[in-house]
Amino acid sequence: MDDDRAVDTVASALLASVSLLVRRVRRVPVGGGLTMPERTALAHLDRLGPTTSSTLAREAQITAQAMGATLAGLRSRGLVARRRDPADGRRAVLSLTDAGLRALRDKRDERAELVARALERGTFTPAELARLAAAAPLLERLAENI
Repeated sequence: MDDDRAVDTVASALLASVSLLVRRVRRVPVGGGLTMPERTALAHLDRLGPTTSSTLAREAQITAQAMGATLAGLRSRGLVARRRDPADGRRAVLSLTDAGLRALRDKRDERAELVARALERGTFTPAELARLAAAAPLLERLAENI
């Protein structure tokens, strides 16, 4: 029973702290000209590979219409390409262009720099930095198991 409470306590603490970190990082504006929905669509295309608009909408938990508008803007800027699905010519498949991948990487790099600056401010000891580094792969594995 104590193990169950310990797991619940760890789960609550992790969710609260990671959520706060993500909210703070997202709140700080960075360059690149990508809105949050655009960044989300590009990130899903990067992770999933070529896919349909409806799949992207499901992944992002938004309406198909909202995803369609987001993708139209990305296509007009050359960040996303659209082609017929070879398996079903009635459907369109979307994919990242080289420019889209660069825009996504630039946005990720800027956010990583933001976190790096926060880590460099001297509020973390070398031992704490090592613990954070060790926790990163564990957090990734936790996310993959959800």
